[in-house]
Amino acid sequence: MYKIGWFSTGRGKGSQELLRAAHDAIENGDLKAQIAFVFLSREPGEAPQTDQFIQQVRSYNIPLVYLSYQKFKARNGTAEEENADSLPQWRREYDRRVMELLKDYQTDLCVLAGYMLIVGAEVCTAYKMINLHPAVPGGPTGTWREVIWQLIDTRARETGVMMHLVTPQLDKGPVVSYATFNITGEPFDGLWQQIKGETATQLKDAEGDDNALFKLIRQHGMARELPLVIATLKAFSQGKVKVVDGRVQDGRGNPVNGYDLTSEIEERLKS
Repeated sequence: MYKIGWFSTGRGKGSQELLRAAHDAIENGDLKAQIAFVFLSREPGEAPQTDQFIQQVRSYNIPLVYLSYQKFKARNGTAEEENADSLPQWRREYDRRVMELLKDYQTDLCVLAGYMLIVGAEVCTAYKMINLHPAVPGGPTGTWREVIWQLIDTRARETGVMMHLVTPQLDKGPVVSYATFNITGEPFDGLWQQIKGETATQLKDAEGDDNALFKLIRQHGMARELPLVIATLKAFSQGKVKVVDGRVQDGRGNPVNGYDLTSEIEERLKS
């Protein structure tokens, strides 16, 4: 049985929906795999949303492992700034403690599903990990909010979602799969017209996440995230794609520069 490790911070509905989608796909036989564990960077009682996520994990009878990032930081942290290029010593110690807690679990692949921490080089080396990123290959980096504001600022015509291999270079790992969609035409054009002449900064200051165009782009992106995650995990479990020596390959060992799953995702959305 193909075994998946699941890393999350369990901050809200998005984390719950991702786990539910994977669990349901396994239960109905669409994804022939097993979630070997869920690792949580919070602990019970730390946040109401996280407690809901913990209840969900336990209801699925999936082993739960947790280590509070915030409490570890309070005990061991320093003023040294955390960034993707150089994690401070206490932060590297956190990753090592996580790996120690997970040492008895065997996995074929790990998924970052709402995991809000930068993954250090040691963890990237120890596990084959993929991450969901709300942009097309070569597109904006950062959080989903930052991506959308960059799309608006550059008046982009297309965006999408992708899964990529996790490497020490934040959001720069080899692309595993992706799906694209247009953000022009209906129903987008009228909203682009409404913001003509305004910068993303002005819109952010005035409306923030309540901006209608911002919300529509987010809505279309979210609709494609769950199907892309499941389709990608399915491809891995079937041996159609694999990671060898930090490179993404197809089942025959040929290099893959990202599977374009746009057509498959759009068909799923129609059904």
